[in-house]
Amino acid sequence: KFFQGGQFKNKDIRLDAKVVIITGANAGIGKEAAIECAKRGARVYMGCRDPARMEKARQEILDKSGSQNVFGLELDLASFESIRSFVKTFLSMERRLHVLINNAGVMACPKEYTKEGFEMHFGTNHLGHFLLTNLLLDVLKRSAPSRIVTVSSLGHKWGRINKDDINAEKDYREWDAYMQSKLCNILFSRHLAKRLSGTGVNTYALHPGAINTELMRHLNPCLRTMAKPLFWVFFKTPKSGSQTTLYCAMEPSIASHTGLYYSDCKLKEPEPHAQDDTMAEWLWNLSERLTGLSH
Repeated sequence: KFFQGGQFKNKDIRLDAKVVIITGANAGIGKEAAIECAKRGARVYMGCRDPARMEKARQEILDKSGSQNVFGLELDLASFESIRSFVKTFLSMERRLHVLINNAGVMACPKEYTKEGFEMHFGTNHLGHFLLTNLLLDVLKRSAPSRIVTVSSLGHKWGRINKDDINAEKDYREWDAYMQSKLCNILFSRHLAKRLSGTGVNTYALHPGAINTELMRHLNPCLRTMAKPLFWVFFKTPKSGSQTTLYCAMEPSIASHTGLYYSDCKLKEPEPHAQDDTMAEWLWNLSERLTGLSH
């Protein structure tokens, strides 16, 4: 139990009549968060890349939550076209959105690029969620008080924004790319909080912990086999890994917080370079240009 970390213990919070979007809700902590939100009465929208896997997970979420209000919409964060299509479909179905959970991501994958030509970690973990969030800001503002929860990582500690090669075209190292994207997540959430000041929309970034999930699939097979016993002992289960996400999405005591970072259901100080407001603004302006939002 010690290694399972902080738990969200507020069992009395209900989400009746609330609308929640969770990206990557077909597996891992995203699926566990979807089950819990649905149990508490929310209308949950799963945003997932693979329709078949999404539907299988949706049925599991329905069974475990006892809810009938769980819906699946195709969403590939490595495609701006897919993101825009997702938002268009969602807005045709709902007029409100109370919680957006930016959960999906890739970790230490081989060198790949998104449909628009961005390095996969930067393009999916950061730019994809950046575009999705911005396209949903109007409905989040109309639904205030509302929350934007972005899953980052302790890995931001070793992340650096490589201004000269942010798209890893000159030099690609999978862990550097991953950690850069997780730093981007925190800088994004921090700067977004400033831009949303006074709107009733609050932002939260978090480290979910070391979790035995499908994110591990790109690890070296030999390393993964050797480490498997450690996963069972020292790594969190997906359910435990979802606790800080749920805390940031629901906990009343942090309703006035925004732009901060959490771990194990507690406020945590991120690394100094994750509090660099000048860099956060630079990243925001670059992201606007790259996603076409500044046009």
